This record gives sequence, structure tokens and C-alpha cells, in this order.
Amino acid sequence: MIEHTVTDAEAGLLLRELLRRMGLSHRALSALKKREDGIRLNGTHATVRAVLSEGDRVTLAVEDTEGGVIAPSPIDIRVLYEDEHITACYKPAGMPTHPSHLHYGDTLANALAYRHRGEPYVFRAVGRLDRETDGVVLTARNAFAAGRLGEAMKAGKIQKEYYAVALGETPPAGEITLPIRRAKDTIMLRETAPDGDSARTVFERVAVRDGKSLVRVYPITGRTHQIRVHFAAIGHPLCGDTLYGTDESAPRTLLHAHSLTFPHPLTDEDMTVTAPFPKDIAELFSEFCK
Repeated sequence: MIEHTVTDAEAGLLLRELLRRMGLSHRALSALKKREDGIRLNGTHATVRAVLSEGDRVTLAVEDTEGGVIAPSPIDIRVLYEDEHITACYKPAGMPTHPSHLHYGDTLANALAYRHRGEPYVFRAVGRLDRETDGVVLTARNAFAAGRLGEAMKAGKIQKEYYAVALGETPPAGEITLPIRRAKDTIMLRETAPDGDSARTVFERVAVRDGKSLVRVYPITGRTHQIRVHFAAIGHPLCGDTLYGTDESAPRTLLHAHSLTFPHPLTDEDMTVTAPFPKDIAELFSEFCK
């Protein structure tokens, strides 16, 4: 439920105009208009043509009324932050974000569907992590929040911070701007190519030890496998990444999505959610810092 009290500056607006200013997408607004209790003005059903006065109370029933098609699975999941509009979770390495071929019931989506069992629940991830990558995943709990966060992502208002272990000694800092496309005759693999989609990754080296570099990474764009593809392209594939390299010294790609900074979909205030380091990366931190 979203409640908003009309200010003096908003008096005289049509309700439709106010809802647009609040960031409702066309799709979310259409869904609200179909519900009897979707849009209320001072406790009464209202049309979007209503003229507003200062002090009017606008109420939007943004909760889902029907669940999604993802089956709930009793999987423990660590919630880092949650309110009625968003849930931020820690996704461990080895867990897919979404169901896919051979992974129908062991994903983050299944775990969250179980957490919200007994109520309508639709899984809406704001971005996703590869199965081998651990860290923060942000999800929207209603269409309004999903729309606002989607707009924030397009506007570059969602910042991501990763940590990775790369093979070799990387430059102290750098920016990789190689375009990325899907490799020919494959669904999974990506490659850098002049005719690919623009991609930008900024990084800084934290430490070097035993032929490996610990790097802090900021993906400015969000292409599939972007960090892995970019570091492989500059000659420093990530440790354990056998898809874009040949290193088998780690049981998985050592890539950790450490934090997300984003505007809250209701208040627009910046929030930062941070994930704890997993054991394998935490131990490497200790080694690098000796």
C-alpha cells in the first residue's frame, strides 16, 4: 500500500498527473485502474481525472493479487534488507537466480517464493548474478517498485561494487570499454567485438600476491558475464573461471557482488545494501593482506 498526501504545489493537478510524477509506469497504472480498490482518493474509489486539492489523501493498492508461476522450495536464504516494496538477499555461489533448464527448484526465486508462501508473490529481480557469483541480489515486491527501480537502472542510478580475484598482476586501476555480444552458435558464451553492445567496467587493484590480483570492480553497464568477459579480454581472467579462462585453482569463479547503492522506489532516498564476504574470498583477503 502506498499513501500520499497532496501538497500545496500539487493542488489543481489531475490525479493522473500526480501518479505520473510519482513514477508509476503505464503498465502499473493500468493494473491499478482495473482493481476496485486500486486507486482511492480520501478513502473512496477515484478516477485518474479527479482534480486534487491540498491535503487530499491518495492511496494505491500496489500489492500483487495473483502469484507467479515459480514453485516454492524450502531453501534457507539470508535476507539483508526487506520492507513492503523491496527485498535484498544474499545469493550464495552455486545457486542460480532464476529457474532454467536443469534448475527448476533450487534457485533464489524458488527460495523467495517459499519465504512468501501463502501470499501472492511474483519474483522480480533487479538484475541477476551468474550461478557461480555470490552476493547481493535486489528484488522488487510489487509492480510499482519494479518500475521505479527499472527506471533508476536505465538512468544509471544503481551502483554496483564487486570484488574479484584475477590471474596475473593487473594494472593499478583502469577502465575497460570493449563492446560485448553473444558468441556465435551459443546461448551462454559472450565475447568482445566491435559490433557488440557497449559495455564499461571500472576497476582498481587492491593487492597482488602469488601471481594473483585482488580487484575492486564497478560495472557501469550490466551486460551478461561482463566482468568475466572484460577481464579475460585484457589478459587477466578471473581465478576459477573455466568458461573464459583455463584456471582450475578454485572450485568456482572468484567474483563477489559486495554492495548495491540505489534510490528506494518509494522515498527516492539512496540506500546501500552490503553482502558479507563468503569464506573463500574472506580467506583470500587475509592472504593478500599479510
